[in-house]
Amino acid sequence: MGEIVASMELENAVDRGVVSQGLRDESTVRRATVEGVVDTGAVMLVLPVDIVDQLGLETQREVVVTYANEYQGTRPVAGPVTVHIGNRFMNGDCIVGPPQSEPLIGQIVLEALDLVADCGNRTLSTRPESPDWPVLKLKRAARAKACLLLTCTRDAVTVHKLRGVKRQFRARNRHTFLN
Repeated sequence: MGEIVASMELENAVDRGVVSQGLRDESTVRRATVEGVVDTGAVMLVLPVDIVDQLGLETQREVVVTYANEYQGTRPVAGPVTVHIGNRFMNGDCIVGPPQSEPLIGQIVLEALDLVADCGNRTLSTRPESPDWPVLKLKRAARAKACLLLTCTRDAVTVHKLRGVKRQFRARNRHTFLN
C-alpha cells in the first residue's frame, strides 16, 4: 500500500465573500495550489504555516492534537479556507502545521467532498453512488418529523425533502441545516 497524493486548490473564504459582495476584484482572492497527502487517520485538514500565511487565514483557536507517535501537543486552528479537489469544494478550518510540513487531507474533507481513498490503487475518487456531486447524509433525530438530504455543487446547495416532510417544518427549520 502506498500514499495517496491529491492536488488541492485553496482559497481564503473571507476574500471570496468580499468579492461576491462586489467590494473587491477577483484578483485579490488569495489562493494556493498544493499537493496534499490523503491521511485517513487524520480528522482535519492540516496546512503548513507558510501556506496559511500565504492565504492570509486568521487563527481561530488552539486545539490539542495527537500525532501518529501518540505524542500530544497544541496546534492553532485557522480559517476559513475553501478546499477544491477535482470539481468539488468545501469550506472549513485547518490545523496549522509546522513550516514546510506536508499538507494532510483528513476525514472531514473526504466526507464533505464525498471522496473515497483506495490505498491499494493509490487513488482518490468519488463514490460510485455520487459521481456528479457530493451527497451528504443527515441522520434523523429521535424527535424530528423529517429527514433532509443536502446535495452540493460548485454553485448551489440543494435541500431535498425525504419521507413526507411537512412544508412548514422545512420552512421553519431549513436554516438550521444550512448554517
